Amino acid sequence: MLLSILAVIVGLVILIYSADVFIDDAVAIATKYHMPKMLIGALIIGVGTSAPKIVVSALSAFAGSPGLALGNAFGSNIANILLVLGVTALIAPHRHPKTSAQNRLCVAD
Repeated sequence: MLLSILAVIVGLVILIYSADVFIDDAVAIATKYHMPKMLIGALIIGVGTSAPKIVVSALSAFAGSPGLALGNAFGSNIANILLVLGVTALIAPHRHPKTSAQNRLCVAD
């Protein structure tokens, strides 16, 4: 049990360090080629975060489990869409004018 906990802690430390180096190098590439940092973030960081999903999908397809590859792709896209919509709804909730007016009338009564 102790070895498992130690492995998780060491893995997290390596992950944090490598993510920091990855971000710094991406910013250096953007600066070197006079590109907007947002573009580099969208391209390089996007590919970097999608790489594990690509590897899992490729390995499962080669192993004869295309359902796992499809489930990985669909699940990832559904999670991304719902997370973006959820965070957006938390930051700026949509208020329907008619419903909001009716709610104000009901509260005032």
